[in-house]
Amino acid sequence: MPVAVGQVEVTTVALHEPAHREALWELEAAFDRGDVVTVYGTCTVEYDGRAASSLAEGRRLLLLKPDGTALVHTDEGHEPVNWQPPGSHHRAAVRDGRLRVRCTRESPEERLDVQFTAVNHLVSYPVSGRRSVEVIGTEADLKRRLVDDPELIEPGFSVTETERPTDAGAVDVFGTDADGRPTVVELKRRRVGPDAVGQLRRYVAAVQRATTDGDDSVVNTRDEVTSDTRDEVTSDTRDGSGEPRDTESGFPPVRGILVSPSVTDRAADLLAEEGLEHVALDPPAAGTRVPSDTDEDVVVGDTDDAEESGDETDSERDRHPRS
Repeated sequence: MPVAVGQVEVTTVALHEPAHREALWELEAAFDRGDVVTVYGTCTVEYDGRAASSLAEGRRLLLLKPDGTALVHTDEGHEPVNWQPPGSHHRAAVRDGRLRVRCTRESPEERLDVQFTAVNHLVSYPVSGRRSVEVIGTEADLKRRLVDDPELIEPGFSVTETERPTDAGAVDVFGTDADGRPTVVELKRRRVGPDAVGQLRRYVAAVQRATTDGDDSVVNTRDEVTSDTRDEVTSDTRDGSGEPRDTESGFPPVRGILVSPSVTDRAADLLAEEGLEHVALDPPAAGTRVPSDTDEDVVVGDTDDAEESGDETDSERDRHPRS
């Protein structure tokens, strides 16, 4: 059935309770056109490859994409119960009174067979658009905004590095204030509670440990710390135990600043108790995004220290269906 979308006419084909041969013909045509296809009906699912799994007969939704992706969904959750990644090949056939959809991959060698005893609904769509979605207002946007204008934190603040690794995790933004004190900045794009304060406290403690252990990249001069400065910071800067965060090492205490649109009352109390600070700042709104060469996080300083991507690989995903 032709459907008008804006000024472009596209063809969406929908078959209700088709015979297996009719479904087969439309699947083959849809594969040739490069359409996205959904097939709903009663089926079994068999996977063989790096592991092996099977699903007994049940009503499921099969989603096939022209890039080779295949997803088998039930009525629960957003994750498929079985799948094949991009780069696979779709084929359809009618065998032994069933409509079989087979999705294969060569490296590693894998096969997903979905066999329908009955097809209730089959639809093919000429979906387009690719990866054109732009997400606005993320923590990465906020980070870019601060790298571009560090004095949004406070006058004299300077960004030294982003995603700085510590033994407690990666610090969003690391820099120095107008007095040269090392400063940890934790970014949140929404109103936050006590958990965010605890996270910031752990980062501050980790950077302080690196400071007292002689990490020159944190503080490269101890001569800047005077007795007056030490007396001042030990009187009002505390760690999680309520003790002053400064030590006898002669290095300045590390400041901690939580940046978010707002905090809860309990979080505000904890910030005060811990000697930590809050700066109210929103991520850039739509239409005001800070320009960037890529969509990746901005990294200032030694990029070798940046955290590796946590992207999931094929081998790490669970191929077994739910019981």
